[in-house]
Amino acid sequence: MPDAMLTTLRSVEPVAADDRHVLSVLVENHYGVLSRVSGMFAARGFNIDTLTVCETEDPTMSRMTMSVIGRTVVVDQIRKQLEKLPEVIVIDDFTELGPFVERELALIKLRPHGMEERSNLLRVSMHFDAKSVDATPDTVTFELVGQAEQITHFLAMATKDAEVVEIARSGVVALGRGRVGQRERFLEEAIGCG
Repeated sequence: MPDAMLTTLRSVEPVAADDRHVLSVLVENHYGVLSRVSGMFAARGFNIDTLTVCETEDPTMSRMTMSVIGRTVVVDQIRKQLEKLPEVIVIDDFTELGPFVERELALIKLRPHGMEERSNLLRVSMHFDAKSVDATPDTVTFELVGQAEQITHFLAMATKDAEVVEIARSGVVALGRGRVGQRERFLEEAIGCG
């Protein structure tokens, strides 16, 4: 199957790689919530591409940022299932909502094929603003922060001169653009409805 095509567990039809959705889910910050959310995904056969969880500016809430690949109808099913969980406060699909900022951190350990390739690798890293954070006589480890596509492009360029020893990626973190945050918008909408 071509790289640009993926298959979800709910949909046997191939899904284009640009059918990626970034969801931001505010949840109650207590024990077991991550397990319940990931259990819901597993029980219904949904796949999470990346998942990042952290406490928010309000210590009673956590933000789960997840990227999922699927057609809008599949993502709508995911959203409806998440809304049924009592710990879920609000869900935003940034891909549908509007402009947002997203970043991912990657640590990439590479083994250059030779000294010339090591030099080429350092030039490539400068082009992508990747920082060399560790080096041995045989390997170089880079830190790269950017959009997932930027990390993928860096890997494509770097692997011309080196083999990948290992990679660790954080998963996507994202925030909507604009002056109002997700929690504030939710509270404004709740007060407006009451």
